[in-house]
Amino acid sequence: MFRVDRLELRLLRLPLVAFFETSFGRSYDRTFILVTLGSDGIDGLGECVADANPFYSAETTTTAWHIIKDFIASLVLGRSFEHPRDVYPALRRIRGHQMAKAAVEMAAWDLAARKAGVPLHALLGGSRTSIESGVSIGIQDSLEQLAGKIETERAAGYRRIKIKIKPGWDVDAVEMVRAKFGDIPLMVDANAAYTLDHASHLAALDRFSLMMIEQPLEYDDLRDHAALQRQIRTPICLDESIHTVRSAEEAIAMGACRIINIKPGRVGGHAESIKLHDAAASHGIAVWHGGMLESGIGRAHNIHLSTLPNFTLPGDIAASRRYYVPDLIEPGIDVRTDGTIAVPQGPGIGVNVDADRVRAATIDTYELRA
Repeated sequence: MFRVDRLELRLLRLPLVAFFETSFGRSYDRTFILVTLGSDGIDGLGECVADANPFYSAETTTTAWHIIKDFIASLVLGRSFEHPRDVYPALRRIRGHQMAKAAVEMAAWDLAARKAGVPLHALLGGSRTSIESGVSIGIQDSLEQLAGKIETERAAGYRRIKIKIKPGWDVDAVEMVRAKFGDIPLMVDANAAYTLDHASHLAALDRFSLMMIEQPLEYDDLRDHAALQRQIRTPICLDESIHTVRSAEEAIAMGACRIINIKPGRVGGHAESIKLHDAAASHGIAVWHGGMLESGIGRAHNIHLSTLPNFTLPGDIAASRRYYVPDLIEPGIDVRTDGTIAVPQGPGIGVNVDADRVRAATIDTYELRA
């Protein structure tokens, strides 16, 4: 049991090591919210994955700050919880706003694990001591630049390459990768850049034996994805369309996907991610862990969740230095030469947060005490 007696919000901005481009646009930095929940002098941390813009999700850092400060805080502050899985149900009066809920809920999991003196994965029910790491490569200025990025990441040991695609940057890019790098584990991510009218064009990707095509159609669509899956051989993986366990079950029943990307921020936190993981497993649907350009704090949460058994494909959990130098944690998360990441074994998320770096990156703060 733990009682939440302090809630702190920090708005942070970190510059990216290199720009990251998707079909939404190009990013050079990341602005995000860090949530701290305190109990008896022990703190738990959660990172909100909402961005400054509403391009991936309707949620933004501004909406998440408002929802946590003006609605979630009153539902958790001064309240005792038997288990962190009880936090998400306590927020049921608030419709949607999964990223805001997840940031608080995941901080509660870290807090509970720290109070119990156990690593977070033990509380989540995971058992792996290492996870497989894949890497996501954004849209580049040229095919030559893309090839150079892949060469660098392969040399670093990453077990799977994902490239972002959009109309005009798809078949030729994949064809180049296959010609230059052979049968490496390869997938593509469209971030909802296509429509069902592109079905024949997307079918041209079938000859490249891709692991999957991630979220090719609209961010809130299931029906057209089911129709597309009937027209292409490449497995469809859903990301943005899966925002609840129920939407995942509907997608599976409709045949809209054969793989699911789990992001705890997108579905409301760790407890809902575990339910989604279990539901997918019961239907023989593989899952893997996506990424949202998290700092080492959010990245550590992702590592612990990825220790559950149905995470059978390498996730988008890469080394800290690919994104932030310095990161908010020291040492940063690193990928070993065999393409795996060691699961932190200390209490909670098990990483050392550099308070000076957090302060230096902070734009705004807000704190409430019970």
